Amino acid sequence: MINSEAFAKRLQRVMDYYSESASSFAEKIGVQRSSISHILSGRNKPSLEFVLKIISHYPEVGLYWLLNGKGEFPQKKDSTTNAPEVSPEPTIPEKETPHQKHRQSPKSIERIVIFYNDGSYKNYTND
Repeated sequence: MINSEAFAKRLQRVMDYYSESASSFAEKIGVQRSSISHILSGRNKPSLEFVLKIISHYPEVGLYWLLNGKGEFPQKKDSTTNAPEVSPEPTIPEKETPHQKHRQSPKSIERIVIFYNDGSYKNYTND
């Protein structure tokens, strides 16, 4: 669970680092100014959408640092210490079923979409 007070301090640190006021920060990430004020005052907790907007607009802000205070800020662009490990492209073994043995044209995979916990995704198509 997120400690709202500690999150508010980290949010303020991000705003100070980029020399942003609450209004300019809210405008850049696409939220209302009151959302920033309510989170900084401890009235509201940040939503997942709010957190994802911050990390997508400010690449030096690591997800784990923002949520837990673990890691470092600003995050180095080549650093993988704060990022989850991403496995290489998945391979799906082809397994022939009894139905496929008798078909003229076996089914094939058209598209695979992998969703990552930071809100990003990769789309693989069979081209």
